Amino acid sequence: MYKETNKRSIVKGISWRIIATTTTIAIVYFFFDRLDLAIAAGLIETILKVGLYWAHERAWFKIKWGRKKIEPFNLWFTGLPLSGKTTIANKVYEELKKLDIPLERLDSKDIRELIPNIGYSREDRNRHFKRIGHLIKTLQNNSISTVCSFVSPYRESRKAIRQMVKNNIVVYLKANIETCKKRDYKGVYEKAIKGELQNFTGVNDIYEEPQYAEIVIDTDKIDIDEAVSIIITYIKKEYIK
Repeated sequence: MYKETNKRSIVKGISWRIIATTTTIAIVYFFFDRLDLAIAAGLIETILKVGLYWAHERAWFKIKWGRKKIEPFNLWFTGLPLSGKTTIANKVYEELKKLDIPLERLDSKDIRELIPNIGYSREDRNRHFKRIGHLIKTLQNNSISTVCSFVSPYRESRKAIRQMVKNNIVVYLKANIETCKKRDYKGVYEKAIKGELQNFTGVNDIYEEPQYAEIVIDTDKIDIDEAVSIIITYIKKEYIK
């Protein structure tokens, strides 16, 4: 999918204007056999049409009829650590950007770097997600949609997000914990099993599966590209009609 750049649009407009003007000159010359009259007609037509087109576009710019506003939405990716949240969310974000939607990407790692000293207890996580909810709400007030990826293991924190933001879409990336361990290039599961990491979801802390997820993707059965396609299709159908 390609995006039309401003430079390309300008060059296309100029080339079309040259073709149209040349055609007018040729027609007038053919009927009247006068080159001076043909050139004059071509120049007058060009000036008038450029002016009329500008006025026509300005008028339609002020008319709201026929316009459809894309309401901001929040894509909330949740799942066990290493279930594929960040990878799939990144690809979905890149695809949505091609549609020229005002969009922001929020990932757990980036947010924790911005807000230090956030714990991993149930209370700490729930408090943290209320901050995230306020951030998403602020972005939505400015018509900006969000693509978020957080483990978000507790139902009450996901419920808080749903209550705080508009058009919340929970994407549950379902994955067997053994599969997640195989993907563990950082060795965090091993550290948690050894007791070096506390409150680690899936090992020494629980993950409460979403009961009302809009999209459920089993990453043991569905590959990344297919998962991205499913999510993009849903967004286009529900929010970009």
